[in-house]
Amino acid sequence: MATAREYIDFWTANSVHPAEQYGTAGATQDALELVRRLVDGAKEQGISEDALRDEVGDLVEYVRGKLKSANQAETDRRK
Repeated sequence: MATAREYIDFWTANSVHPAEQYGTAGATQDALELVRRLVDGAKEQGISEDALRDEVGDLVEYVRGKLKSANQAETDRRK
């Protein structure tokens, strides 16, 4: 079984993506929706929401930070 940290790292790498450019529909940028998916998936793995919070603190802020980083990396890549 994965630890909370391992699950968070795996999940964010596979689930947090930059917004599509040029107005096309892309990956969700709704942090609350992403957190709901994160928590639901973790529960399926036997990892509690509290365990996730113990690793990264506020889950919404953590996911927002990951989204910001992904979007910035995409912007930088396109320059």
